[in-house]
Amino acid sequence: MSENQLSKSRALAAKVIFASLNILKEKGGELSGREVIDEVEKRVNLDEWAKERYEKTGYIRWHSILHFFTIDCIKAGFLVKKKGVWFLTPEGEDALKLGEIGLLNEATKKYKEWKLKKDLASEQNLIEEQTNGTIEREQELAIDEIEQLALDGIRKTINTKNPYEFQDLAAALLRAMGYFTPFVAPRGKDGGIDIVAYRDPLGTQAPRIKIQIKHRESSTPVQDVRQLMGLLQKDGDVGIFFSTGGFTPDAKATARSSHVHVELIDLERFINLWQEFYEKLTDEDKAMLPLLPIYFIAPSS
Repeated sequence: MSENQLSKSRALAAKVIFASLNILKEKGGELSGREVIDEVEKRVNLDEWAKERYEKTGYIRWHSILHFFTIDCIKAGFLVKKKGVWFLTPEGEDALKLGEIGLLNEATKKYKEWKLKKDLASEQNLIEEQTNGTIEREQELAIDEIEQLALDGIRKTINTKNPYEFQDLAAALLRAMGYFTPFVAPRGKDGGIDIVAYRDPLGTQAPRIKIQIKHRESSTPVQDVRQLMGLLQKDGDVGIFFSTGGFTPDAKATARSSHVHVELIDLERFINLWQEFYEKLTDEDKAMLPLLPIYFIAPSS
């Protein structure tokens, strides 16, 4: 089937889905959903129709179409989403060989196969499958878009903070995880260490943790990670590097292969940890980045 034979929505879906999976492949197989969307907008020629907002929901048309058809890709095993981060699977990388239309058709085909098996197991009839399948996919789409909006809001709030405010957030997170933070660097020179954390108030128990903070848009290079490694001189020293701009591939590889333990925490991981340990934060620490949990009926899997 040629692009001219597709509906306008499906033709757009083929372009943005193919671009998304290609972007993930180029970026090493994983990227935050927001970064994928931003990169798709740069690469795909989107007309005014694609950029229109739906009157009822306020969502941008091409965003909704992308989210809608990523559900097909997930059920087809081409894509995995975890807490705002998208992961390309080996099957998804192979599917790129099918081209834009072929990939989308294969994803939709596999989605229908998955849905039919699910409903047959539940003794649903074909009419119910067609009706409920649409409803369930719309529910998943709504949750996916709302979750993305929520994560975008958290990211934007963190990015508006200055480096010292983000440093305070990192210290608060460590305290919620059960660590003591006797040293949080004041403004000015810190000797390469922004926070020191211990398991006990006096620092007599290992690990003794030295933390470096970089609050910026650009990725942290390998040289900065090596600098932190050089400060881990005693047995029981562990390094943690917070970087809101993420890390270069060399920085990640160096941390993985190092004989000293250095944990890398990018913005996505920070947000996940803040959500996970939020209830263990003090009220004062919560106030620095307050969250409101909202519960939905989970779509069946």
